[in-house]
Amino acid sequence: MTASTRRLRFFLGAFGEPGHAFPMLALGARLAERGHEVTLETWSRWRAHVVQAGMRFLAAPEYPLFPGRADPLEMYEAVVLATEQTRAAAGEFRPHAVVHDILTLAPAMAGELERVPVATLVPHVYPVGAPGFPVYALGARLPRTRAGRALWSAVTRMTEGGLRQGRAQLNDTRIKLGLAPVQRLHGGLSRQLCLVGTFPQLEYPRRWPVGVHVVGPLMWEPPFARVEPPAGAGPLILVAPSTAQDPEHRLLRAALAGLGSEPIRVLATINRRPLSGPIEVPANTRLVDWVSYAKTMPECAAVICHAGHGTMARALACGCPVVAVPHCGDMAENAARADWAGVGVRLPWRALGPSALRLAVRRVLAERSLGARARELAAWAKANDAASGAADLVEELARQSSRRSRTNSITSGESLSATSIDSPVQLHSSTTARRSVTSSARQIAP
Repeated sequence: MTASTRRLRFFLGAFGEPGHAFPMLALGARLAERGHEVTLETWSRWRAHVVQAGMRFLAAPEYPLFPGRADPLEMYEAVVLATEQTRAAAGEFRPHAVVHDILTLAPAMAGELERVPVATLVPHVYPVGAPGFPVYALGARLPRTRAGRALWSAVTRMTEGGLRQGRAQLNDTRIKLGLAPVQRLHGGLSRQLCLVGTFPQLEYPRRWPVGVHVVGPLMWEPPFARVEPPAGAGPLILVAPSTAQDPEHRLLRAALAGLGSEPIRVLATINRRPLSGPIEVPANTRLVDWVSYAKTMPECAAVICHAGHGTMARALACGCPVVAVPHCGDMAENAARADWAGVGVRLPWRALGPSALRLAVRRVLAERSLGARARELAAWAKANDAASGAADLVEELARQSSRRSRTNSITSGESLSATSIDSPVQLHSSTTARRSVTSSARQIAP
C-alpha cells in the first residue's frame, strides 16, 4: 500500500439490534475490504457475520439493567463497567480511530480515554434539532409558517430540562471514568466526525454543523435466498414488520385481513417472531418466516412497514414507496419524514385496521408521484455508495490523527449543542432500539 492507502486499525462498537448493528456491519465490511484491520464489538448473535466479513469479533459487554433480574444495574453504572472492559480491548488493539453507534457510549469513552479519535454513526435521521424544528420523535412535520416555527421553538425550550438531566447523568459517569464533564446538552456525539446514515432527501433543510456528514443509508443484511412471491400479475406488496416491535403482530394481521380481496399480490414475513395465535392467509398472499429485503423489494410496488429506519431506507433504495405505520420510538419521526419527502403514506398506529390499511395501500399505488419520488431516491443511492463515503471519512479522520498529536473526540469546552446527540437516558423514549430492550441482559446502550 502507498502512504495514502496504508493499512489502518479501526475499533467499531454497535448496539446489537438490527437497525444499529447492520449499518455498522456495512461500514466495517467496507473498511475490511480496503485491507484495514477492523474489530467490531457487538452482540454475539452477529459473530459469524462479523468474521465472515473479514473483521475480528468482540463480544459486547452485557449487563442486566432492569428490575426482576439478579442485581440489576443503573444505566450509568453499567456504562462505567462497559467502558472499562471496552477500554482494555481497545487499548490492546491500538486503533487509529474508533467508530461508535449512537446508542453505545462505552466505545466512545474508551477511545477518549485512550486518546484515539472517535466518530459517531447515527443510523437514522439526525436527531438534533434546529430553530423551528419539531421535537424529535413526536412525528410532526416541519412547519410551513413563521408561527409554526415559533411554536416549536417555544416547545423545544420547554423540553430542555430533560436534556440537562441527561447531561448531568452523563457527566457523573465521565467524572467516575476520569474524564472532564461536558457543557453541551447533547454530550454523546463526536464533534470531530458524525456520520448520519440516512437519505439527505429525508433531512429537513438546515445549516449543518462542522463535522456532520449525511452519507446515505448504510445497508447490510444476513445472506438469504430469494423467496418466490405469490403467483399472478398484480402489483406485489411486501409486508415487512419490525424485528423488535409489535409483539402481537397487529400490523401483519391488519394487512392479511384487509388486503386479501384486493387485485394485488402480498408477500408477508413474520421476521422469525412466532405468532401468538392462528392467522388466516388469503389466496393472494404468501406468509413466510424470513425474506431478503435486498432480493425482494426491487420487485415490489410498495412496502408496508412500521417505519423502522433500516426497513424504510432499504425500500426507498429499491425505489419502493412505503406505507408507514409507526409503532413507537423514532418510527413516528421516520414516517413524518417519508410523508414530508413525498415517498410514502403514513397511517397512525391508533388508526390501524384492515380498512384503513387497505385505503392507504390503494393511495400509495394510485399516487404515481410517490413511486416516482422513491425511484429518485433509489437513483441517488445507486450513485452515492454510503458505505464507501463513510469509509472515506473515517479513513481521513484516522490519517489526520496520525499527522498530528492525538486529540479527544469529546471535549468539555465545546458548546455547539447541534453537533451532538442525547445520552442513552434521553434516547430511551425516542429510539426504536432502546425500546426494544427487554428484561434480559443486554449490551447497555452506552
